[in-house]
Amino acid sequence: MTDSTAPQQRLRVLAAMSGGVDSAVAAARAVEAGHDVTGVHLALSANPQSFRTGARGCCTIEDSRDARRAADVIGIPFYCWDMAERFRADVVDDFVEEYRAGRTPNPCLRCNEKIKFAALLDKALALGFDAVCTGHYATVVTTDDGRRELHRASDAAKDQSYVLGVLDDRQLAHALFPLGDTTTTKDEIRAEAERRGLAVARKPDSHDICFIADGDTQGFLAKHLGTAEGDILDEDGRTVGTHQGAYGFTVGQRKGLRIGHPAPDGKPRYVLDISPVDNTVTVGPKEALDVVALTAIRPRWCGEPPVGPDSYTAQLRAHGEETPVTAELVDGELRVEFAEPVRGVAPGQAIVLYQGTRVVGSATIDTTRRRERVAG
Repeated sequence: MTDSTAPQQRLRVLAAMSGGVDSAVAAARAVEAGHDVTGVHLALSANPQSFRTGARGCCTIEDSRDARRAADVIGIPFYCWDMAERFRADVVDDFVEEYRAGRTPNPCLRCNEKIKFAALLDKALALGFDAVCTGHYATVVTTDDGRRELHRASDAAKDQSYVLGVLDDRQLAHALFPLGDTTTTKDEIRAEAERRGLAVARKPDSHDICFIADGDTQGFLAKHLGTAEGDILDEDGRTVGTHQGAYGFTVGQRKGLRIGHPAPDGKPRYVLDISPVDNTVTVGPKEALDVVALTAIRPRWCGEPPVGPDSYTAQLRAHGEETPVTAELVDGELRVEFAEPVRGVAPGQAIVLYQGTRVVGSATIDTTRRRERVAG
């Protein structure tokens, strides 16, 4: 196998530049590798704030200016493309509707699928570019028979392959991740940016949800979905508290339940289920969260779809650990059995399957089956 970041030929590359240090260094490395690079910043907010709030948010006027300055230092052409409407429809509205339905979405996966490697890539190819380059930590390798595979980054601590598990064959064929084979620390990436004269070298990394700059997800959802008082129930259906909207909870949540009295055994209670139909939230003990199997819908494969049941490892959240599973595609639906029970699995989350370091594909969790507990 060969690392696709090592240029076999000079490519016309469109570098997505967020205004952060990773995408700036990635663009600089693509130039250094001999590619013909053009930088582009995606304006994703219809009403961008002038300044971000610390390390929260992105896509602000400040970020677009930082990206432009980095492109000037690197010496590449730079453009700003307005994709606010597409982002609102495909990412923000989807996020709100998923919570309305009682699910827990991952907007970063949706953005990679719908914006960076769909809308952006389609436009890039239409303009004659060969590839899109981003600052993600992941690796695309080419097999001996010419197939492209998505693999984890060389540095597992920085690996971002989970949020790229939605990429298909065509998208992988036009993707460059120049940071994927980096085994240095983030401090060393920042030091490289300083050596290159990039002013973003010490800029804080963005985190949380980019379109909720203040980090108040519940407040954002309340603005879009309104408030609706409902009951918090225990496993026996008894009311133990009230809430202002079932969307404000996620499966596995412990804090912020505002339950007036403790459980009979005195142990903490966790969110077990969210029912948007009757606007109720069910809570119970930690062990009631143990999931032994799940079904997932809308599978996307980083290559050929698997045939028959097989063994994999699965990752259930962006920085979660891998867990052994057996999975099979049945009538377009992914059916997964866990070798050991896992907790905090919520409908709407993505499950990403791996074989070794290779990303096999991903799907959206639809239903879960929990371990039966012995009464008493």
